[in-house]
Amino acid sequence: MREPVEQNSSPPPGAVRTASGPVSVRYDFDGGTGRPITDHRGRHELRPLGQNGGTLRLVPQGSGLAVSYPARCRMARERDCPRAILEGVRDDSLNPGTRPLRYGASVRMTYADLADGANVVQKGFSVGGISQYKLQVDHRLGHPSCVLAGEGRIHRAEPAVDVADGKWHTLTCTRTRDRLTLAVDGKPAAAVAVPADLSIANAEPLRVGGKGTGKSNDQFAGAIDDVFIQIG
Repeated sequence: MREPVEQNSSPPPGAVRTASGPVSVRYDFDGGTGRPITDHRGRHELRPLGQNGGTLRLVPQGSGLAVSYPARCRMARERDCPRAILEGVRDDSLNPGTRPLRYGASVRMTYADLADGANVVQKGFSVGGISQYKLQVDHRLGHPSCVLAGEGRIHRAEPAVDVADGKWHTLTCTRTRDRLTLAVDGKPAAAVAVPADLSIANAEPLRVGGKGTGKSNDQFAGAIDDVFIQIG
C-alpha cells in the first residue's frame, strides 16, 4: 500500500447534490499494493492518509486481502498517537438523499482493539449541521452500530452483540423509508425508526477507518474488508 500522506485538504465549495440513480460501490482490497485502491469497477479511489507515523497494511483474508489499521494507541497523550485512514474525494454520487441505502463492511477486532470510538465507514458528520451515514464499533463492549444523522438528530441502531472476538464479522446497515436496521453476519440485530424525509447529503468524502487523521479521530484498530455502499 502507498505510504500515507498528511491530510491537508477540505471539500471544495459548491451545491451539494444526491445520487441521480442507483449506485453500487464495493471495495475488496484484493488489487495488492502496486495500484491505487479503487472499487470493483476501478472508480471511487481511496488514498491512505496518516499522522504521527500511522500506517495501513494489506493482510491476507481468505483468498484475498484486507486492510489492517494501526494498533490501539496507549500513549499518555492522545495527540501523539499514530493515526491512519482511507479517504476518497468529494463524491456527491454517494449521497443517498432519502433513497434506500445499504452500506457496511466486514471487520475483525479483538478486545485490545476497542476504544470509546472506532469508525468503520462514514460519509459526513453528525454535528455542525452536516448529515451523515456511518458504521462504527464503539465503546469497550464491542457493540457495532449503524448511524444516520441530520437535522440536529442522531439515529443509532445498536445491538447488545459483541463482535470483538478476533473473528471476521459482516456488518450491514440498511435504511428503508423510515427504518434503519443493523444485521450482523446476515441476521437482523437491531433497528430504529428514522424520519421518512431525513435526507443524507453532504460534501464530505467517503472515509474508512476514522473520521480524519487529527486528534480524537475515532481511529479504528483491527482489520476491515469488503466495504460496500448501495443506493436505490
